[in-house]
Amino acid sequence: MISYRATLDVSRELVRHLGRLLHTERRRRATPKGSRALTCFWQAVLALRWFCDRTDPAALGRDHGVSRATAYRYIDEVIEVLAAQAPDLHAALQRAKDDGLAHLITDGTIIESDRCRETTRSVKGEAIDLWYSGKAHTHGGNVQALFAPDGFPLWVSHVEPGSVHDLTAAREHVLAALYRAAADGLPTLADSGYEGAGIGVFTPVKQPAGGRVLDVDTRTYNMLLRALRCLGERGFALLTQRWRTLQHITASPSKIGDIIRAALVLVHFERGYLT
Repeated sequence: MISYRATLDVSRELVRHLGRLLHTERRRRATPKGSRALTCFWQAVLALRWFCDRTDPAALGRDHGVSRATAYRYIDEVIEVLAAQAPDLHAALQRAKDDGLAHLITDGTIIESDRCRETTRSVKGEAIDLWYSGKAHTHGGNVQALFAPDGFPLWVSHVEPGSVHDLTAAREHVLAALYRAAADGLPTLADSGYEGAGIGVFTPVKQPAGGRVLDVDTRTYNMLLRALRCLGERGFALLTQRWRTLQHITASPSKIGDIIRAALVLVHFERGYLT
């Protein structure tokens, strides 16, 4: 066996911040001092390695001198602690208003996962994989998000199965609050998958049937809306490229919501967005 040194691409301030959250959690659980195999600092390092590089928990356990089961348990604890710090929808919208944002961007994505054999019925009555996305052609969970005009992620939703359409997931998690925000002067931009979302959620006008073309004003509207809305793609990139564990989840897909909310807190800390 060959040993080698490696560098974790996170700041010491982030590790210390996470360590403090873990320390608070251990005190809440009344964990006896000295009963854990790792200190809060090194538990934070272990979990951030998993977030950054998708390092296998078995390898993490070996590197840190704990069992594979303990490594999994430590990662789950970090996910739980971080996800609890994520802003809820109303807090995110209130801060967006307080910051004077001109508009918001909403979008959804499929976070890939291993196949889950849970089934459901399609609109045609056929048995399908609940967690399979026909749009993305992969298994995973549907997550909705809100972004600032520059694409910075402000909020992410709980996960829905991959077979759930973006508009259906948005109705479940975010649209009701966006109507109120629009009434207060904070509209939302979205892609054509959200057509029919409701007042205050602006989507492109689709090409009419029968070979007809849109008039010049409508084409200009579509061009401007897409030019503004496309910056929302940056938000998911900030999450999935920085925290590569989101590129493919090997845990239960039902955990995807907690994992991406934990990653959102990490992004907020690194960008100085935490209050």
